[in-house]
Amino acid sequence: MVRIVAKLLLLSLLSIDLTGCGYTVGNSYQQDVQTVYVPIFENNTFRRGFEYQLTEAVQQKIQSRTPFRLAKGIEADTRLSGTIKQINKSVLGTTQNNDPRNLNLQFVVEVTWEDMRSGRILSQQEVPITPDVVNLVSQASFAPEVGQSLATATKTATDSLANQIVQLMEAPW
Repeated sequence: MVRIVAKLLLLSLLSIDLTGCGYTVGNSYQQDVQTVYVPIFENNTFRRGFEYQLTEAVQQKIQSRTPFRLAKGIEADTRLSGTIKQINKSVLGTTQNNDPRNLNLQFVVEVTWEDMRSGRILSQQEVPITPDVVNLVSQASFAPEVGQSLATATKTATDSLANQIVQLMEAPW
């Protein structure tokens, strides 16, 4: 009987000690935010159409991975906006006939997540650039010889970028 009481006491002391370790129960997103407006990303490059793919990927990730609902314009609590600053496609390797064998696609995007009720910036401020913008880079490689294309590389890069953007929406520790 004394052993059982001692074990219960030890277990309760350990559980009390672990409560201050920074672990939380539930999701790690802002509790006071219910809705997000995601306008079509701006595109400052000469390559058109990528802004629509990226916006759609971000909206899908928000719906599948966060508790937030998408809303339009002033109906939303927050706005997640972004600008594609750079899209680079470069050749990594060529065939004997100088045809591209392996290519690289790289995106650079600036993203701002702000509370439309107060005007406060909600995104994490850990990247050493202006405090209201976070630079994100995503890249994908593709090989045309094995059936990959610019479309498959774009899908891979935009999915990766959308994941990074949605991770910015997590509450800071």
